[in-house]
Amino acid sequence: MKTMKHVLLLAALFAVAVSSPLSAAGKSIVMDGSTTVGPLAKSFAAYFTRKYGVKVTVSESGSGNGAKSLINRSCDIATMSRAMKAQELAAARKKGVNPVGHTVALDGIAMVVHPGNPVRNLTKAQIADIYKGRITNWNQVGGPTARIVVIQRESNSGTQESFKDLIMGKTAQISKTAETQSSNGAVKNRVSSTRSAIGFLGLGFVDRSVKPVAVNGVLPSPVTVRKGIYPISRPLYMYTNGQPAGSLKTLIDLSKTPDGKRMITELGFVNK
Repeated sequence: MKTMKHVLLLAALFAVAVSSPLSAAGKSIVMDGSTTVGPLAKSFAAYFTRKYGVKVTVSESGSGNGAKSLINRSCDIATMSRAMKAQELAAARKKGVNPVGHTVALDGIAMVVHPGNPVRNLTKAQIADIYKGRITNWNQVGGPTARIVVIQRESNSGTQESFKDLIMGKTAQISKTAETQSSNGAVKNRVSSTRSAIGFLGLGFVDRSVKPVAVNGVLPSPVTVRKGIYPISRPLYMYTNGQPAGSLKTLIDLSKTPDGKRMITELGFVNK
């Protein structure tokens, strides 16, 4: 009888081990990439660690570096605010890595100015001309007489890539006079402290320290992004090497659960 109970106990423990996220990906998960996706990755990581006891580390080195980390097998999940480029996919396959993208949320790239700037709307063409250096003064777009301080992101940024694709066109160049900031937070700080500045942020980073302007008459918001009417919208990704299983799948699938959707909304992003 004792032997039978022992066998049943072992079977139960084995079943728990098989169903546990720990069984498929070890005792830790490494995420690296986008500063835009960073807050969501950190929120998912903290929740996941509390619930499952799996350590999850999150780095925010930029979407491009996230892709490199996945290609070099130094992370389990690459967080990216843009899709992987063809050359990144080719480099991955040369190393036997099969990147699979998972859309975890939607985001709008908000054009932001100082709260004291009276400009409320810009067209996509006007924004492009500002970043190309063709429009250099706010009085050219209905604002005060003041030189426009143009703020961009670094070249490794997924938000920078998305902005260029959606506003500038793939071959257009941003003016050499544009200032470069390393993160959404740095852009926000610069714009909030500079009355004549303009920059762009992931929607989840917008607060009262900056003023979002409408683009083609549409303000960025969860509603306009979800409906697809805000002109500068994009998906946010988590990439894995192949289809995820075990703990990786459970972590990524958080975006489909009520708790995950709540976190996405609370952080200012949009459920897909």
